[in-house]
Amino acid sequence: MSYREIRPARAEDRDIVLAFCAHTWEWGDYVEYVWDEWLNDPDGLLLVATVDELPVGIAHMQMLSPTDAWLEGLRVDPAYQRQGLGTVLNTACIEEAMKRGARYARLVTSFDNVASIAMVERLFWRRVGAFAPFSAEPMDTLSEREVGHDLPRLATAADGDDIMDYLNTSSIVPASGGLYYQNYTGYVINDALISAKVNAGEVYVLRRWQRLDGFAFVETLQGRQDSSLFIGYIDGTSEAISLIAYALRKQAADMGIPHIRAHVPDMMMVRDAFVAAGYEWNGSVLYTYERKLF
Repeated sequence: MSYREIRPARAEDRDIVLAFCAHTWEWGDYVEYVWDEWLNDPDGLLLVATVDELPVGIAHMQMLSPTDAWLEGLRVDPAYQRQGLGTVLNTACIEEAMKRGARYARLVTSFDNVASIAMVERLFWRRVGAFAPFSAEPMDTLSEREVGHDLPRLATAADGDDIMDYLNTSSIVPASGGLYYQNYTGYVINDALISAKVNAGEVYVLRRWQRLDGFAFVETLQGRQDSSLFIGYIDGTSEAISLIAYALRKQAADMGIPHIRAHVPDMMMVRDAFVAAGYEWNGSVLYTYERKLF
């Protein structure tokens, strides 16, 4: 009988792991670009599954806050799939998160990853949200016909309470799982996150008729080849969402950023607003799952 073990990853595991990750998607896998970061993560742990001491699977757990854990990067060598190794790795990550005081664990998986969805639902994870990835090219000018005089501006500390009040009654918050997505990692939207992003100049608000009509959390993300202006959460009326998304294409151009990307709550109203603003969607959706650990 084969001997199976789950242990912390080692530097010498890298080449073997990258070899079985090489064909995760048609273009390869991002694991090679984050391996060193995950291996040396002081706030998390990179785990390896071995069979007879051969690395055949990995998973990374990261503590995003004292109470929130994020799971990512679960991979199993195709030659060793359907042997329960994904379940064992997921469980080991949960155990590590609980040791570190986590009360919630979350992850995302693609809507068409049937095996992953079946596994996490079998392990009592609950789907709490979904987002759709959109992208667009920056624009040097804006059409006044499209935006009129309604342009978003950077939020100030004075906007913080209005943003939180809006979120407390929003129908969009539940669709996103209550999370701001920094690429493919979800952070709980709370007072601390709002304050941090406002202070960093990463929140745009649109006020009309003496009230808050919409807002977006953004940041600049550096990719492997170039950077992008990234929208990780957006909320508001349908018209406000479209106006903000449209105006941010000009903002990206002004900042000299070559791309603009967005992970938007998977609601028809929001998707339609982004299409109207000239963004493209490839039809994929990412599901967010959560598991309570108390």
